[in-house]
This record gives sequence, structure tokens and C-alpha cells, in this order.
Amino acid sequence: MNEPIRALVVDNEPGFADLAATMLEREDDRLEVTGVTSANEALETLDSNGIDCIVSDYEMPGSTGLELLESVRKRDPDLPFILFTGKGSEEIATEAIAAGVTQYLQKKPGSDRYTLLANQITNAVSQYRAETELRESERRYERTLTTIHDTTRDLMRAGTKEEIYEAAVETAGTILEVPIVTAYRFDPTVGALSYAASTTETRQRLTPDTTIERGDGHIWEGFSEGEPAYVSDLAGSNQNTALEAVTRSELVVPLGTHGVIVAGSETVDAFDESMQELLYILAANTEAALDRAEREQLLREHDRTLTEQNEALTRLNHTNEIVRAINRAIAQASTRREIETTVCEQLADADRYLFAWIASSAQSPPEPMAWEGVDATYIDRVRDDGEGAPEYALVERALKTESVVVVENVLDDDSWQDRRTAALTYGYQTVIAVPLLDGERAYGVVVVHAPQANAISDSEREVLGELGETIGHAIRSVERTQAMLTDSRLELELECASPQLLFNRIAAAAPGPISLEGSLERERETVLFISVEATNVDDLLQLADNWAAIDSISVVSTGEESTLLECTMMPTPFLDTLREFDAQITHVTATEGTSSIVLSVPSGIDTRSLVERVQDRYPETSLTARRETTSTASARGIDAQLESTLTAKQLEALQAAHYSGFFDWPRESTGEDIAAALDVTPPTYHYHLRAAQRKLASIVFDSGSN
Repeated sequence: MNEPIRALVVDNEPGFADLAATMLEREDDRLEVTGVTSANEALETLDSNGIDCIVSDYEMPGSTGLELLESVRKRDPDLPFILFTGKGSEEIATEAIAAGVTQYLQKKPGSDRYTLLANQITNAVSQYRAETELRESERRYERTLTTIHDTTRDLMRAGTKEEIYEAAVETAGTILEVPIVTAYRFDPTVGALSYAASTTETRQRLTPDTTIERGDGHIWEGFSEGEPAYVSDLAGSNQNTALEAVTRSELVVPLGTHGVIVAGSETVDAFDESMQELLYILAANTEAALDRAEREQLLREHDRTLTEQNEALTRLNHTNEIVRAINRAIAQASTRREIETTVCEQLADADRYLFAWIASSAQSPPEPMAWEGVDATYIDRVRDDGEGAPEYALVERALKTESVVVVENVLDDDSWQDRRTAALTYGYQTVIAVPLLDGERAYGVVVVHAPQANAISDSEREVLGELGETIGHAIRSVERTQAMLTDSRLELELECASPQLLFNRIAAAAPGPISLEGSLERERETVLFISVEATNVDDLLQLADNWAAIDSISVVSTGEESTLLECTMMPTPFLDTLREFDAQITHVTATEGTSSIVLSVPSGIDTRSLVERVQDRYPETSLTARRETTSTASARGIDAQLESTLTAKQLEALQAAHYSGFFDWPRESTGEDIAAALDVTPPTYHYHLRAAQRKLASIVFDSGSN
């Protein structure tokens, strides 16, 4: 201890007081001794100067040394007080000790008494200072601890984790007076500690974006092990640290799974046990606050999720109600126009949407064909803009992808800037395009406008997609019904040179040209009656063994120059496309790799889409002719009654007899030949044929019969 020791000698003899002061200063150069001759003077000196120890005689005029002690103790209960007196007795010693003197020493001859007195003074002051420092340290610790607990309320009131990290480092820097403090948060997505917050002084001296990687020194070790890590001297530790450029000692305190607080100092071993304990308490409070913030965040997210789910469920229920109303309405519609009008009306009347319109896929670009809830001015603008209209691009995307396409907010979409004024005028932000599909066939797109941005959820999108399929199926149903009732049909002539077309493949394997005499549909296959201008068709009979497209092939009848074959075909892209568009093959001739095909198509069918669909699968196809045909009402009625009255087996037996020449004279084939071709017994075949003939005669001759 090199700090000066200020002592006060009190003795009624001035000469002795001065002598004692001189002798004591000689004994220890740390001593600075002042001599006074009375208790009153001693108290005045004590009040005006910092005194570390009082040495007092026992007997003095007007007051004793013990009375002086009593006055001193009122000022400082612990100040060292040595009774140094020439009057020694056991009684006085006992009284002095009882009064609380630090030491009791008799005046004896010789210089060694000052040596002893100097030692007692220095020892007493050393102990006094140590105890004073300890008490001050304890008081400071308690004050700091109280302040830290007070700041816990601030931590608990913080709304975000970022605010908690900031409050924690500011507390460590301001209240604990730690010179360098940084907090790192754990990022589970990258498995590393990233910078979260630091004090102002620290930010001026460090790079804030420092990241502590897995296994990177004692900071990561302290976090991963969940235990504080203290490095008293980084210079000799070989530790990697984010603060190594400015610190000599570091304390790493983990914050549970949230991260760590790193306290640093430029001095070696700067953090004693008390400081470490205070930082542990701060870290514990910070961890509790972070846990609380995380729980509240999870609760907020959970509440937000529940709210969003409830809102989505409400919207979905509303959408389902709209869909049910549309389904009921279109079930009663008898024409495509009626279906389209009904769909637009139902959607426009719903609270969820503003207006709706349907674009037909038969035009290029697709034009609005029906609308509701919006005036014609908007529809005219869409038509006038043509291919430049954003609605056109939206419709094309829906047709191309065969899925629901949504513009979440037209006000933020650059491609819809030309519609910004219209959107604000009519009050819509979200636009939904729903393709009207039946299988792979598209009948157009219904475009729906909604008032809010981001108004369509994923589940609602799925429901609208299913609605589009329902509408597409309804349109196809009424068109098929109309086709059965109308006399008008379209006849298309196609020429196809694609080597993938089945007719071209058969013609390439046949010894002569082939032609299609007729066909009949089964549940999962198609039967073709093909005439070959040759009598030797042995090679063709082997095709079923070599081609997956042909399930079976057999001879129905053989003439003088031609052979009639029955081919059972598996589904092919060409036949599937015809079935999708309700088109029927009326005639096919194929020779030298090219087929001439005549199709009968209902008048309401989009023939452009039909031809394009065939061309997509068979590029070497061209449309050579298109004409309208008519059939008598009675014939159309008989066709409809045949399909509704005959069973599938009976209709197949009747068609096979007709196509194979069974009704010609002389007959080109027998019932046994046809039965073998159809893979049934002759009695079974004749049973179905007779039943079909009987029902056909009843239809023709009995007006009230079915």
C-alpha cells in the first residue's frame, strides 16, 4: 500500500505531540502526521482534513482520550483510534477496549515504541481501508444489483428481440461500466451467431456485421455448451474472437438458445467475481425477456394465423355458396348462352366480386361474349385493345396453362398500368381468370374482378378451378344435346401425311390402299371396319402382335378384290381428340403415306380448336375443306332413339352387320364371320342382332314405341 497515511497525534504536551509526529514520519515515509494538544482541536482537524488514524493520550485537560473516542465514533464508527498513554493500568486498558479503541499502547522509554506505534497505525489503517473498500464494494454491488433488477422491467416491456438486445448491452455499458459490450443472436437457418447489438463505444471500434461461425473460438464454445467462458488474457490464449483487435480479457455469457453477450476490456483480468456475477444476472434477465418476447411473437403469429384461417374459411364458405348457386342455375340451362349469362350474373351478384365476363376461346384474340355487373364501355375497351389488352394476356395464360391465373393487385402490376384509371373507377384490384375446361378441351375463360388486393387464397383458387371444370362440362353437355337435336352439322376434310397417324401406318403395311367403312365405340376402345384393296392380308393380321395401338385384328369378309377387316384399337391421340370434340369419322382413305379424312362435327363446336389440337399431335395435317351439311329431322330423331333404346351390345351388333355387308345381297359376310370378329359365339351375336332389328323396326313403325 503506497498511498499516504494521514495520522493525528493528540497530546496535551505540545512538545510530545510534535516529537511523536517527527518520530513516526521517520519510521515510515508513508505516514503524514499532525500533532494537536486538545480534544477540541483534534475534532476540528478531523472535520476539516481527511484523517486515517488518531493517536490520543488518555489524560488531557477538559477531556479524556476515551471521551474523544466517543466523539470520533459518532463521526466514523470504524476510524482507527489508538490510545497511546503513559498511564497504564489494567482498569484503563479494560475501559479502552470496552469503549472500542483499535489499539492500546503504553508510552515507554526508547525509540522502539515509535516503531511499534508506526506498525500499529499502518496495520490499523490498512485494515480500515480494506474494510471500507469492502463495504463500499458491497454497497456498490447492492446498488448495481438493484439497478439491474429495475432494468428488468424495461427488458420485459420491450416489444421486440432487437429492443431487448439493445437494452441489455446499454445496461452492461452504462450501469456496469463495461467498456466493450456486444450481443450476438443465434440464427438457426445458417447455424451461426450474428451481430445483434452493441454499445455506442463498441460500435465505433468494431465491425457490426461480424459473424461467429460454428466452432469459432471461445464465443461459440460458451454458446454451444451453455456455460460462461472467461478468458483473462487473450494475448496468451490463442483464441479467435470478434473483439480481439481491442480487448485483452473477455467474458462470454450465453443467453440460452438466443445467443450470447460478450463483455470485453482492454486490461488483463478485468472482470472479478462480483462483475461476473452481475453480468450473469443481467444475462439471466435478458434470456427471460427474450423467452417472453419469443412466446408473445409465437402467440401473435398464432393469432394472426388463426385470424387469416378464419377469414380464408369465411371467404371459402362464401365462394362455395356461390359455386353451389351457379351449379344449381346451370343445371337448368339448356343453351351455352344461357350458361354463360347465368355464370356472370351469379358471380356479379356475389359480395365477394364486383363483376364478371366470359371470353370465348373460339376467337383470336378471345373476345368478351357475356358479362354482368359492368357497363359496356369497359367491355368495348377490352375489345378495342385486342391483343394489347392485359386481359387478353391473362386469358391466354389461363388457356395455355389450363389453370386459374390471378393478378393479385393491378395497381402494382406494370403490365396493367393502362388499366389503372379503369381499376380505380370501377373499384377492382384483383383479377381472376378461370378456364372453362372439360378434359383437355377449353370453352373459354371466365374473368372475375374483386375489390380487394390479394383477395384469392389457394383454397379459393382450387374451388374456382373446379367451378371452371363444372361449367366446361355443362357447356359440353348442352352442346352435345343441341347437336343431337339440330339438323345442321359441319363437315371437315383433313389431309394428314404424318407417319404417326394410325391410318397411314396401316396403309404403309397394307398391300393396297385402305378405306374406313365405319366405326363403333366401346367403353375403352374403338372398333374400326377397314377395307383393304387386296385379298392377301396375312401381314396385316400380324399387326396386333407388333403394335400396341391395335388390340386385335381379324378378317370379317373377303371379296373378289378387297378384304374387310375388323380392328380393335386402343386409345390414340387422334381418336381421343375426336371424342373430346364430339366429332365423328365419316370416311377415311389412305394410300402412299397420306390419309384423306372426312369428319362430321356438331355446328356449335369450335372447329379451329379441333384442327389445331390435331395439328399439335400431327403437324403434317391441313384443313382442305369445310362445309355445312343438314340431315332430316326424322333421321336425327332415329339416331337419338337408337342410342337411348339399344343396349351397347345390340348397337354394336347392328353396326357390325351394316359395316360388314351382312345386309347386302349376296351377303359379303355371315353371322358366324361377324361373331368371330367380335369374339362372341354365333348364337350370342344373332340374339343381339335380332333384338336390335326388332327395336329399330319398332322405332320406325310404332310411333308410340321406344
